[in-house]
This record gives sequence, C-alpha cells and structure tokens, in this order.
Amino acid sequence: MTDVFGNLQYVRVDREQRVGLVQLHRPEALNALNGDLMQELVLVLETLDKDPTLGCLVLSGGEKAFAAGADIKQMAQASAVEMLRQDDLAVWDRIRLIKKPIIAAVNGYALGGGCEVAMMCDLIIAGENAKFGQPEINIGVIPGAGGTQRLTRAVGKAKAMELILTGRPFKAAEALEMGLINKVVADDQVLTEAKAMAHTIAEKPAIAVQLAKKTILKAFETTLEEGLDYERKLFYLSFATEDQKEGMQAFQEKRQPTWKHT
Repeated sequence: MTDVFGNLQYVRVDREQRVGLVQLHRPEALNALNGDLMQELVLVLETLDKDPTLGCLVLSGGEKAFAAGADIKQMAQASAVEMLRQDDLAVWDRIRLIKKPIIAAVNGYALGGGCEVAMMCDLIIAGENAKFGQPEINIGVIPGAGGTQRLTRAVGKAKAMELILTGRPFKAAEALEMGLINKVVADDQVLTEAKAMAHTIAEKPAIAVQLAKKTILKAFETTLEEGLDYERKLFYLSFATEDQKEGMQAFQEKRQPTWKHT
C-alpha cells in the first residue's frame, strides 16, 4: 500500500481487510508534529478516505509517544504576521472533513498538538500509561489546533479551564473518567483493541456509518432543533442505499445481512 503514496518520511501506512492503518513515525522527535509530518498525514488520510474498500481508519504513534506536541523549533522565533501568513494549522482542518471514522490508538505522550490530533479522531483507545495534556500555557501561548474547543466540548467548561490554564498532564484513567476517551487497556494491547473496534465498524454498512458520523459531529456545531432536522434528512437519505434495502430485508427474514457498502 505504501507504493500508492510514494516516499513518505514521517507516516507509515498499511491495511487489514477493510481497516486502514496509519502510524506517525518521527521517533527521534517523539512524533513532534512539524509541517511536513502534518502534510503527509493529511495526504494519507484523504487518500484512504476515498478508498471504497476501507471502512474505518486507525491512527497510532509509537510506544513512547503518540505525538508529544507541535515542533516548537519551527515556530519559536516567528512573528504574529508570519504565523498568520503561513497559516500552517490550516492543513489540520482537513482532518475534520474525513468521512470515515478514525480511531486514535494512543500510547505514551499525547500532549499539545498530539492531544489535539487525538481529539480530532472519532474514538480514542489509550494505554494505561498514556499521558494527555494541553501544556501550551507553559510556553506562553494557548492551544491553536482546537484544544480549547474540543476539550471543552468533551469534558465541560470547569475541567477544561483547569487543564488548559494549569497545563498539567493527565493520565488515561482520568481521561476516561472525564469522558475524553473510550477505553483504557494495557499498553501492549492498545493497537490490538483499536483494530478490533475498527474491524467491527468497518463491517457495518459504510454509507450508514459515514452518515452517522456526520450527524453526531453536527450536534457540536448547531442547536438541538437544527441538529434534529439534519438527522432526519440524513435518515431519509439512507433509504437511497442498497444496504438499507438489504438490512431491512435480512431483518424480516431473520438472517445476517450481506452488505455491499453502497
């Protein structure tokens, strides 16, 4: 599969049946998220998103770090005008547009930008020794890739204020208790658990999965009334799929459906 992407330097790609596997691979810098790595990551995710033979994606890092933050060296001496003109964070927005579900498999550090990338995923499986956090306040800035918004939506105002204003890291068990992540497992089982969940999702009817993801994300962006209207429209739209006919027919015939993902 790597042949499709040419010479990737910071991202590794593989697949298992209907699951795409993406790994951040900049181990000498604990997967610090520099511009080149993010460009490669977005390219890979967008390419896999267009592959109709895949139903779910898993994003992992290394044993020591999922991603230990942004690459501070790249921005330490930049001016506000330079940051605005370069707008390196714009590429991050494209991750939000990926239609297929993405499961983050987190071991080690997921700090700053690493935490933000994990939160951009749809589900998070973490090792018991994983460590999350938004420590930007300790270097004189604030989170800039969604940390203040996604963390607040996930854990509420009070907890987000505490974590962002103090910059303190927190372990996977606390992240689970706050509702930030889905599951905590032994460190050596993180990828296995993430892939198992991904396989389960990937075997569901693909269009229904993508419509469900869009509708859930809409709940964070609009009012309840508008969200309900959006949900109803996508519910009706699902009746245009072959899988809706197959699923309901199989239910009536008391058999397992055979999905075509169309």
